[in-house]
This record gives sequence, C-alpha cells and structure tokens, in this order.
Amino acid sequence: MAEFIRRCQLCRRWLLLVIALLPGAALRVAADAPATAPRAIPNADVPPFGSLSAETDGQKLYETICQGCHMPDARGAKGAGMYPALAANPKLGSAAYPEYIVLNGLRAMPDIGRHLTDAQVAAVVNYLITHFGNNAAEAATAADVAALRANPPLR
Repeated sequence: MAEFIRRCQLCRRWLLLVIALLPGAALRVAADAPATAPRAIPNADVPPFGSLSAETDGQKLYETICQGCHMPDARGAKGAGMYPALAANPKLGSAAYPEYIVLNGLRAMPDIGRHLTDAQVAAVVNYLITHFGNNAAEAATAADVAALRANPPLR
C-alpha cells in the first residue's frame, strides 16, 4: 500500500509539473511558428452554386440545393441533424412563410436566399408549395421576395 501511495504522489507531481509548463510551451510554439498570410475570405457576392447562377426552374433548384438535407421526397431526415419534412407541411400553405425561411434561415437551415436572386427564391418556393402534397392557393412572386428582402419582419 505504501508503494501505491508513493507512485500516486509521483504521478500527481508530474501531472502538476506538466500542467504548469503547458501554457508557456504553447506560447513558445506560437511565437516560433512562421508568419503566414491571412486566408482570403470568399466574396459574399459570388453565388456558391456555380452553374445555377441563372437557373430559375424551381425543381432543379430544389434538387440541387434543398434535397441534400430535406431528401428527394421532401420527407426530411433525422440522424446527424434534424431536417424537417416539407411534404404535406401545413406551414407551406402560403408562400410567405417559406419565402421568409429561404431568405433568412431558421435554426440549422442557412439563409440560402442571400445567394439566390428574387426570381430563384420565388421559383423554389413555388415548387415547394405546389408539390409533395402541398397545395398553396397563392404563388410566390419575385416582387414579393424583393419586398420581404428589403423589409424583413422582426425576428
């Protein structure tokens, strides 16, 4: 038992020594590191969707941008994250709600609307609200999206 206690005390001393030296070692490593040029931040005005920059077909926009998370059948997914179902979704009964979400994002969904034109946002919203069991009476227009983009409601 005495040997065990002696070893524990030695381990504790070594651990305390390592903890005491770590901050200084980290500072020395950072000071010795070669200076590098800062990484360039991508231009926010460049659309990340490449060849979709002129696309206005809502189905193609959905298939390229949205279905990776919301799935091809729009039933959503659960796993590494929670991706809500868009199929037969009562919140898609009008264009206003999905326009707002595409433009501003919600929870884990990014604000992809900042990379899309008003016509593209309207196209993908119209596709969503008229497919997958959704039957909205009103359609989204580029003018509606532009107005919402210019004057978003308070969050």
